[in-house]
Amino acid sequence: MDDVLSVTTLPRAVHEALRESIIAQRVPPGSTVTEKAVAERFGVARPTAKAALERLVAEGLLRRTAHKTARVPELDRDDIVDLYANRAVVEEAALRRLAEAGEVPDQALSAQRSLIEAARDAGMDHPDAGPLARADIMFHRALVEAQPSPRLARLHALLMGEIELCIGQVLAHRLLALGDVVDQHQGILDAVSAGDVELAGRLTRAHIDGARDRLLTYFDETRLALPGAQSTEQGEEGSRNRV
Repeated sequence: MDDVLSVTTLPRAVHEALRESIIAQRVPPGSTVTEKAVAERFGVARPTAKAALERLVAEGLLRRTAHKTARVPELDRDDIVDLYANRAVVEEAALRRLAEAGEVPDQALSAQRSLIEAARDAGMDHPDAGPLARADIMFHRALVEAQPSPRLARLHALLMGEIELCIGQVLAHRLLALGDVVDQHQGILDAVSAGDVELAGRLTRAHIDGARDRLLTYFDETRLALPGAQSTEQGEEGSRNRV
């Protein structure tokens, strides 16, 4: 491990690396994530691994019941519907407020450039969704954080852990064309820059609803292709992937 990493930065570095692995589906839904496995994977002490896991649990990217191993959540259909419904309310309100000022935050522009670059690099047969998801998440977080209400930003942050699981699935399974995502983002940026409150709100909701619909279609098709999968989940628990 790099000597320049301090006691403070090391857990953060492990957290960020593991977070991206989960979002990019390299650690898929249903996988167990143990302190021992994380410590071995990153070459760190168990307390450092524990700190990273607890932060991911707090963010909603892992779930842990009392005295149980942390596990990547398997969102069901109701979870997806509820998450996107609440996300649309918060982000539409945030983008309307942001458009009132007519100023596009630099971080959102930087995230858009990163997404364009990641999309250009995604022409391979099996691209890693990590850079795509990272840029997409940064884009939405930057827009919401730039609007004037800190309470609205906190509401968004509370949702984002589970929302990021959804974003990762959308991008990992190519449920939306990357060019469409880039164009939709640009439309939102242009509306904000023009100070068009109604258009910024409408495009934001359409962008979120479109991703939701694609993810729900994928969810339904996957479940139809695996009859009886839900009824056998407990019996398959021992065969889950581990980090």
